[in-house]
Amino acid sequence: QVHLVESGGGSIQAGGSLTVSCKASGNTYNNRVCMAWFRQAPGKEREGIAGIDSHDYITYADSVKGRFTISIDNAKKTLNLEMNSLKPEDTAMYYCAAKRDLCAGISFRLSWWNFWGQGTQVTVSS
Repeated sequence: QVHLVESGGGSIQAGGSLTVSCKASGNTYNNRVCMAWFRQAPGKEREGIAGIDSHDYITYADSVKGRFTISIDNAKKTLNLEMNSLKPEDTAMYYCAAKRDLCAGISFRLSWWNFWGQGTQVTVSS
């Protein structure tokens, strides 16, 4: 079992920057696991926005490419998402996800992921 806890959300004006983090605990493995960030805006489906696989291959959704940067600190078992040039449409609950097994490549299908955090809210005002 892997337990994920997100932090770092908040309110910010458009154009600003914010970093959210996800701390993993439990059976987190000595090897690399796959992790990703998803978000869900009110009234919308949860969408994958950035993921990193066991070989450090990174995938971004088009909506955040060039503005968001995902990174992982294996020693601290922490996944980060640096968000720049934030827009009001980035307002959402941001969730961290992890896969039970090692992986090559990332899928943003919700069912592909085994563990989820409770989320952290990001609100971007115009």
